[in-house]
Order: sequence, then C-alpha cells, then structure tokens
Amino acid sequence: MTKLLLSAIIATGVLVTCSFDFQKAPDTPVKTYKTEYVIVLIIDGPRYTETFGDSTYQYIPHLGNDLKKEGVLFSNFRNNGPTFTISGHTAIITGRYQHISNSGKQLPKYPSMFQYYLKEKNASKFDAWVISSKGKLEVLGNTRHKKWWNVYKPSTYCGPNGNSSDYAGDPETFDQVKTVLSGEKPPHLMLINLLAADAYAHSKNWKMYLESIQNCDNYAFQLWNLIQSNSKLKDKTTLLITNDHGRHLDGHKDGYISHGDGCEGCRHISLLAMGPDFKKNVEIKTCAEQLDISKTISEILHFSMPTGKGRVLTEMFN
Repeated sequence: MTKLLLSAIIATGVLVTCSFDFQKAPDTPVKTYKTEYVIVLIIDGPRYTETFGDSTYQYIPHLGNDLKKEGVLFSNFRNNGPTFTISGHTAIITGRYQHISNSGKQLPKYPSMFQYYLKEKNASKFDAWVISSKGKLEVLGNTRHKKWWNVYKPSTYCGPNGNSSDYAGDPETFDQVKTVLSGEKPPHLMLINLLAADAYAHSKNWKMYLESIQNCDNYAFQLWNLIQSNSKLKDKTTLLITNDHGRHLDGHKDGYISHGDGCEGCRHISLLAMGPDFKKNVEIKTCAEQLDISKTISEILHFSMPTGKGRVLTEMFN
C-alpha cells in the first residue's frame, strides 16, 4: 500500500496535510467513458468566500444551485503552487507547479495536455483550443521543453491579437467560445479563461468584483446550456469549472485586492465537475488540487501525460 500526501501551508503557518491510501490495482482493461469532449472553464481569481464558501450562493446562484446538482463539487480544492495567474493555469494544463513569469514573456517548462493530446491522437490544431480574455495566456499554447517547443500547438484566441499586452472583455471571449463550439467539428479539448473578477479586484473596485463573479456565473450557466443544446456535445461533454488562484482574506495584507502568497485565501479554490461519467449532486470534501485536472482529463480522453503529476479524481466517477 502506498500513501499520497498533499500539503499546503496556510496563512497561520500551520501545515495542512491531506492523506490518501491507495491499493495498487491489478492490470485491467482500458476503461471506456461516455465523454468525448472536455472543456475547462477557469474563472480568474475570485475568493472562495464569495463563491462556494458562501452557503447562500448569492453571487453564484447558477453554480451553487443549478449546476452543482448536475455534478460533483470539490469544496477542498487547492492551488498548492505559486498563486499567480500564469502559474495557476500552467499547473492545470501541465500537471506541474512551477515558478514562471506572470508577464506572459516566459513559456511553461513542461508540455501541456494539449500537446500530448494532439500528438497521441494525431489531431489537427483545431481539435484543441485555448480561449482567454488575457493576452498573456498565449504562452499556454507552447512550452520551452526542447523536444516539444513549437510542435503540437493548440489553436489560441488570447485577447484580440494574442499577445501579453492585449486583453479582451469577457463578452468578446465568450462570443469566441460560442463560435468555436458551434462549428462543424467542435474541439475535443478546450480551456477558457474569464478575467473580469480578477481585474476589478486588482482595481480595488469591490462592487464590480462582485458583479463580475455574478457575470461569470451566468457565463458558466450559458456554457452548460450551450453544451446541452448541441447534438454533437450533449451527453458526450465533461465541463470542469475551476479557478487559477484565490485572493487574500480580509485582514491579511490588502485583502481582496491582491493575491500571490501561500495564505489560505490564495490557495483555497474550487472545482465543479459535470459530465456523463460523473456522479450528480455530490460534494467531496477530501483534498484535491490543480495537478489532478490534467491527469483526470488524460484518463477520460485516453492519452498519456508522462511529465504530469497529480492523480485521477476517481472518487467523482460513476
């Protein structure tokens, strides 16, 4: 028997350790899943206290009520690495935590799930997409790994012109999402970033920060309904809704305005997973983390990620 330990240091300096026991499974046939398409929606930078940490779900009525009933909520989901935008996104797509420039001027160290998927499936670049309101997330489409640099790159829309200085509004980004998903051949793997909550928090605009969380809640609901109304995607699509990082709690540094350290507010995020292979209306309180997302996706879509860490989130499967 082996034991996997996941640890995070919270603001009080206390070491929080989550422990999982696993029996080594015997060789079994490859499992089959109903999922053919996977979409990861990243709502950039809301605090858990304004999302699933508020039992009234006043700012996320669709996520907390309508969509939660459709899937599995991981309420103890963590960013256990650097709590910045590019670092958080990089952890999700590569399965590795790393310190990386947050300016959009440095490529991730490891290949992404997009590259592994496109190579193994011998698929067109249009079968995997990164669609982001933040131009600097263009770096998610490539890696500086010498064997993977500039090969098997996904299609990208990251701001109007796809560079670190360009930002698109979330409405424009969501229009691009709808355009890509309504095409003749929807991509089998997609990541979406919505920036407004993070942007308004950094601007010290509490009112618009809360309003942006509500807007993202609406986008998530629209996305799920779009999936259900599309005959190619319905009953074949897994939707994972998560965050790249949280924010400082009230009383810590400048509170909701910033993020970037190991405090509980920055580390504690959420994952809501919906799809034909998952349980419904279930909350899981055991620890899970960003590295587990790409590992779980690679299991569902049957491709390998040898450089990725994390574990398959088997507890949410039917």
